[in-house]
Amino acid sequence: MSQNLAEGSVKKQLLRLAAPAVLAQLVNLLYNVVDRIYIGHIPEIGAAALTGVGLFAPILMLLNAFAMLVGSGGAPLAAISMGKGDSEKAAHIMSNCLTVLLLLSAVLTAVFYRFAPQLLIFFGASADTLPFALEYARIYILGSIFVLLVMGLNPFITTQGFAKVSMLTTVIGAVINIILDPIFIFLFDMGVRGAAIATVLSQAVSAIWILRFLTGEKTVLRLKKEALILRANIILPCFALGVSTFVMLSTESLLSISFTNSLAKYGTDLDVGAMTVLNSLVMLITMPLAGLCQGAQPLIGYNFGAGRTARVKEAFYTVFAVCVGYAILFWLALTLFPGTFAGIFTSNKALAQRAVWAIGIYFSCAFTHGFQTSCQQSFVSLGQAKVSLLLACLRKIVLLIPLIFILPCFFEDQVFAVFLAEPVSDVIAAAVTTLVFLLNFDKILEKGKAQ
Repeated sequence: MSQNLAEGSVKKQLLRLAAPAVLAQLVNLLYNVVDRIYIGHIPEIGAAALTGVGLFAPILMLLNAFAMLVGSGGAPLAAISMGKGDSEKAAHIMSNCLTVLLLLSAVLTAVFYRFAPQLLIFFGASADTLPFALEYARIYILGSIFVLLVMGLNPFITTQGFAKVSMLTTVIGAVINIILDPIFIFLFDMGVRGAAIATVLSQAVSAIWILRFLTGEKTVLRLKKEALILRANIILPCFALGVSTFVMLSTESLLSISFTNSLAKYGTDLDVGAMTVLNSLVMLITMPLAGLCQGAQPLIGYNFGAGRTARVKEAFYTVFAVCVGYAILFWLALTLFPGTFAGIFTSNKALAQRAVWAIGIYFSCAFTHGFQTSCQQSFVSLGQAKVSLLLACLRKIVLLIPLIFILPCFFEDQVFAVFLAEPVSDVIAAAVTTLVFLLNFDKILEKGKAQ
């Protein structure tokens, strides 16, 4: 495969590598939004139920963050050990990570279950939306062990080269969730509780799939009982490597809290509900872009290491053009047909109208996502992970979160000001990221060639 990356058509190589990654992201997208689609169309209570489930997002993001603290830190170290021919240490890393995931799931389940009502009220739940938020949250939290196992262990399958098996983990869970959701929500008339149960069951199946594979005959690394005992020299390096991913995901939780808390303060449940719709639509633009860039990383990284600067440039500018083009097309579609997109998630006319209004503000500069994502992710491909992290923090921590609280002080319509924080930060962050990348691209290539 390495030789192939240095030869042949760059565009064909990109298509071969990016297509599975984009497909995996699209499947993951279904996994994330299918509950909201069904819940938003529950007769009579759909709007309040959708808003309530949306308020659970910060807790869900934190669960994902802790899972990836372990998975994104342990899997690369296991790969390095395998590369050195030390599969025994790699298996020990994976087994230690399983132990940590089990411990984390016990602690997080106890804490989040106990304090779910207080947290949801802080996030912006009202008397009308809290019952739905709490119903969904507590069932999901009780099944959080499956979430942590799936997200924390799946990277260990990918790092062994079993990309299809890793993708099937997500596909199986998504398909089961799509099938079970309408059965539990509508057929069994369980509403929000049914959606939560369907999701937990689908994640349980995915977790069982992963555990069976990692204890089976086909895997290279196998989970071992004797390696489950925690060792500081094994697990601490995993935490050190995974902390950047943890920070990125946990700031997403902080961002979600900032939006819902401000909208609850200045607006109504309809505004908080509209934010749930917007968060779902954001995934429609960001996840395919992320899949495309992730698929391109091996091609850019390998040719950068090999000193083939012409192929690196061709790969980057192809990815850049496709990302920008997709973002522009998505932005145009949202601008021209906001009602169609809002209608995917709710049949409530009042919520749909509010969501359409919010879409016009929040996504007014969504075309900039193509610039931001392609340049930021390409820094990672070129070994500039710290720069990528700093630029991601620029958009969310330095710009967006402060603007959510600052802009309402300068506008009469404070809800408008909260939504306006998104396009303002999008434009500034995309401009800075693109400029920094283009100014340093040739310098990075020359430095890499000289090494």
